[in-house]
Amino acid sequence: MKRIFSILFIATLCVPFQLSSQSAAPEDAIMGVWETGSGKARVQIKKFKNTYYGQIVWLKEPLNEEGKPKVDKNNPDESYRSKPLLGYRNLLGFEYKGNNLWENGTIYDPESGSTYNCKIEMPDNNTLNIRGFIGVSVFGRTDVWKRMVIAK
Repeated sequence: MKRIFSILFIATLCVPFQLSSQSAAPEDAIMGVWETGSGKARVQIKKFKNTYYGQIVWLKEPLNEEGKPKVDKNNPDESYRSKPLLGYRNLLGFEYKGNNLWENGTIYDPESGSTYNCKIEMPDNNTLNIRGFIGVSVFGRTDVWKRMVIAK
C-alpha cells in the first residue's frame, strides 16, 4: 500500500512539470538553432515583436579560399557583397498562423543570391520544413532543418 501511495505521489509531482513545459506559446516553438538540410549552416531563429527571423550563426566552412570570412558574394545588390555571411539574416518576416505554420516570410539563399517567398511548417519539435517558392508554394522546394541541442 505504501508503494502505491509513493508511486501516486511521485506521479502527481510530475504532472505540473509536464504541463509547464507545454505551456510555452506554440508560436515560439520555432525559436532556437537549426541545422540546414545540407549541414553547411546553422540558423538561429528569434522573435522581434510579432514576427520571426533567422540569422546564420555557424558555417561548416566559414572561410573562403583566401582564408578570410565568407561574404555574400552572390548578392544582386553590390553594396551587400562584402557583408559577412556569419550573422546574416536569411529568414525575415514570418508570422505564426496556427497549427505549427509560419508564413508571409522570405528566405535568402546566399549560394544563388536569390530571395524566395517562404513558409515554415513544424511537424515535430525538432524538425522544420522550410519551403521556398516563387509565386505559389506549389512551385518551390522544401528543405528539412533539424534542431540543434546546445549543451549548457
